Amino acid sequence: MITTDFSSLPLLPALLDNMKGLGFERMTPIQAQSLPLILEGRDLIAQAKTGSGKTAAFGLGVLQNLDVNRLTPQALVLCPTRELAGQVAQELRRLARLIPNVKVLTLCGGAAARRQTESLARGAHLVVGTPGRIQDHLERGSLDLSSLNTLVLDEADRMVDMGFYDDIAAIVSHCPAKRQTVLFSATYPDNIRALSARFLRKPAEVKVEVRHDADRIEQIFYEIQEGERLDAVVTLLTRFRPASTLAFCNTKIRSHDLVERLRSEGIRAQALNGDLEQRERDEILIQFANQSCTVLVATDVAARGLDIQSLSAVINVDVTKDTEVHVHRIGRSGRGDQKGLALSLCSPEEMRWANLIEQYQGAALKWADLKSVRSKPGHPMPAPMITLCVQGGKKDKLRPGDLLGALTGDGGLAFEQVGKINITEFNAYVALDRRIAKQAFARLSNSNIKGRRFRMRFLEEF
Repeated sequence: MITTDFSSLPLLPALLDNMKGLGFERMTPIQAQSLPLILEGRDLIAQAKTGSGKTAAFGLGVLQNLDVNRLTPQALVLCPTRELAGQVAQELRRLARLIPNVKVLTLCGGAAARRQTESLARGAHLVVGTPGRIQDHLERGSLDLSSLNTLVLDEADRMVDMGFYDDIAAIVSHCPAKRQTVLFSATYPDNIRALSARFLRKPAEVKVEVRHDADRIEQIFYEIQEGERLDAVVTLLTRFRPASTLAFCNTKIRSHDLVERLRSEGIRAQALNGDLEQRERDEILIQFANQSCTVLVATDVAARGLDIQSLSAVINVDVTKDTEVHVHRIGRSGRGDQKGLALSLCSPEEMRWANLIEQYQGAALKWADLKSVRSKPGHPMPAPMITLCVQGGKKDKLRPGDLLGALTGDGGLAFEQVGKINITEFNAYVALDRRIAKQAFARLSNSNIKGRRFRMRFLEEF
């Protein structure tokens, strides 16, 4: 029987006290299986999905072996996307909060490489980044991995699918041969087996069950004809009226077609694809997170690495051929104590893939007749918020309080009319109640924020 108390592990008192202070006394299944092996210094292949607690698993292992007196990269965590890298770095800082002077540095595209180089020159204990930008710094000589103890490949299957295999190989060539390598992957296809065989030494393997509790996520399949697919999505959205929906398509073309169809119905939708610049991608995710966008339409590759909280529903516009990908898709809904909803459209040609999902889940799929679905009153579905982009950010010393003060002061808004505020290096994004946004813009554009006037624009047209 595996012990699940953190206190059963040979962790530093500061780490144990911190976990207790954060309210974590028992380990998740992936932590209970992998942490003892990581603390032993073993190379490890762990199969676990996003949201399983894997970051704490490798994070605690890294921090346990950290020598704070050596300000040089001792651990490197590679992530497929900038969003995931940011989340991992934030979690590492949270885990390390009772250990003085631990420096975690994030190296990703979309940020100025020169400033990252300056930060590297000042030193860092832990580095988190995307393969492309890490490789850039290695080629420039601004990143030195000669003192590295641990290499973590987080969501390795996503990195390989996104074409980062060669970058990973190049990065590994800069790492000491004597190191610990830990690989986390939601799925374990042949290309990951090949990668692990090349970069890991006699790894231990752990796998956490990736099936979802049927009581937590309601799954419904609808049989459709191919030509009905886009209309069917509209029907489901106007029937269930979820506050936020992630719609998965198998192709980029389908995702664009669906977004056009939804917008024609007055449904605020955005497409997330690999053709977007990082700024555009960031702005779309900000709008989705702050309720300025109701439906995010994406392919599996484009959505990889996203950790979207409070997702009301997932719609599988196409059935995926990969059963584990299906489980990964629907697992984005129903996180924590929330109930999830997963709706799947299936044409006769896709029925064989649905049968494979049924076999994999070990339970009969629930089917419903789309013709019996009736829209609820209130169609179309406008997003409750709209995002205002203020052309000033961290470089201008802007803080959330500055914007909130300006909006509720000179802007004349009530506190409840202002939603999430996100501040990046060069811009600030504020969610405003759509009903009063125009008046707020008119007043705010003629007001000062921290003694200055900033240009601003809405990210969409009214």
